[in-house]
Amino acid sequence: MHTVDQENVSATLTVAVPAARVFAVLADPTTHSAIDGTGWVQEAADRASLTEVGQIFRMNMYHPNHPNGDYQVANQVQVFDPPRAIGWRTGQETDDARLEFGGWIWRYDLVPLGPSETEVTLTYDWSAVPQFIREYIRFPPFGPEHLTNSLHHLAELAAPTSPASDP
Repeated sequence: MHTVDQENVSATLTVAVPAARVFAVLADPTTHSAIDGTGWVQEAADRASLTEVGQIFRMNMYHPNHPNGDYQVANQVQVFDPPRAIGWRTGQETDDARLEFGGWIWRYDLVPLGPSETEVTLTYDWSAVPQFIREYIRFPPFGPEHLTNSLHHLAELAAPTSPASDP
């Protein structure tokens, strides 16, 4: 059930992967397009691993309802607590190179359930979005299944690969 005053959505999945490995995948912007289930995230424009609060990383995006179709977002790391939590707010760079943020945050919380199992919660929070943005973007801009799909993609990416068997 969706309530009118709800300003965040989250999903939780238990994965058979150590928390440190899950965190490493999330801290690598080059994996974000494979994690995202909407097809909006195209590729990392900044490919360096995330290492600290305040760090900016840009992603190339595509959305059919965006005025340009293709666009770029600038994300700023807000939470960096390896291997327990990582999160960022999303915005854009203005023509005069200033960063403006829309008020929404992506956050992953990781709870180790043992040496090789982690409970991962993905939260999308739009509580800080100003009214003028809410007038032209409906929140959340995707269905809640997107978060669950993203967690399954994350689990697949973080899963240890099995060694090739001998012929």
